[in-house]
Amino acid sequence: MGEAPAFFVDELQKGYGNGFDTKSKGGETAILMGNRTYVIGGACEESPLSIGVQIFDQSTGEWIYPTVLGTKPKPCKGLSAVLLSEDRILITKNGSTPDDFAWFLEVDTQYVRQQKKILGTDVVAWSKGVRGYAEKPVVISGPSGVGKGTLISMLMKEYPSMFGFSVSHTTRAPRAMEKDGVHYHFIERSAMEKEIEDGKFLEFASVHGNLYGTSVEAVEVVADDGKRCILDIDVQGARSVRASSLEAIFIFVCPPSMEELEKRLRARGTETEEQVRKRLRNAKAEIEQGQSSGIFDHMLYNDNLEECYKSLKNLLGLDGTVTAPPKSSPKVVDLPMDHSVAKIDHRIIINSKTPELGKASTNIRIVLDVSSLKGGAPGRTRGLDIYTMDSFLDGLAGINH
Repeated sequence: MGEAPAFFVDELQKGYGNGFDTKSKGGETAILMGNRTYVIGGACEESPLSIGVQIFDQSTGEWIYPTVLGTKPKPCKGLSAVLLSEDRILITKNGSTPDDFAWFLEVDTQYVRQQKKILGTDVVAWSKGVRGYAEKPVVISGPSGVGKGTLISMLMKEYPSMFGFSVSHTTRAPRAMEKDGVHYHFIERSAMEKEIEDGKFLEFASVHGNLYGTSVEAVEVVADDGKRCILDIDVQGARSVRASSLEAIFIFVCPPSMEELEKRLRARGTETEEQVRKRLRNAKAEIEQGQSSGIFDHMLYNDNLEECYKSLKNLLGLDGTVTAPPKSSPKVVDLPMDHSVAKIDHRIIINSKTPELGKASTNIRIVLDVSSLKGGAPGRTRGLDIYTMDSFLDGLAGINH
């Protein structure tokens, strides 16, 4: 079971925690939610790989050691916590850079509830807080030979800085010239099965005895790069993605007719008669599923490539106009070793002091707007707005005027 932090054991068994919100000591912080106190450890000596989480159940007087999922934050020299809602806690790390200091510990989100049911144990999950939003990924499906690969290539060629592909995972061995992380993420079967069990994959399938799949992290990496992710997957994969927490646009590309599709497949000249017939059978089943399943938001008919491509661009809001780059957010300084947090409505106020050599300490105040959060474990929590207090007050003054 492990050993709980001594100072929390002493304080909680004395009755400490009845009515308190947060308390920090010794590189750890505690926060009360109902009759449970979540003890989140920032010291790296006992947990060198990540920040630990323990739960003290006041109704039973027992410690609970939950299964911790999601991308875990790296160790830090201290942290602060604030309760955002009944399902998640905001954690800010001391001495961290602006792109690493805000994390969310989910304790009762939909993902956590699903994993708790699957694993049969207490579950919490980490999600990294990210500034701004990401465009919805685009899921494109369609039978072999319909031209979806050509459409995607045209899109990537015209908008190379706007779109990107996620790198799939596979349990098969790499082939000659294939590079890990470029062509595929090559992974051991047991490790991939564990990640699938932990809900870290949007879709997966077994092909010729090997597993293939798209992870949540692979899609998030594309978004982190400022690009919109394109997923080229079959109908079954699209069904899995639709059932996941990922908000995406689902597009199915149809041939004008089965006769035209057969003509295109035969024109390739790369497959045997048996292979062509198999692809046609599969295509018929895919088209029937695509048209009747309710998975897809849009249906495109590729009877004319240029017209179909134009329709695809219209669906994605690409009307040919050049959009201005987003305005840069106000610069946020690194958080010093010690800081405190307070919640006012949907804003978190971070107060800290930075000692300067030979001078008095400088007060630093940062504002986090958490009113429009999206996403969450096992991926990122996006939508954080971060301001220095001065720029935030300037913005309010501008609105009032």
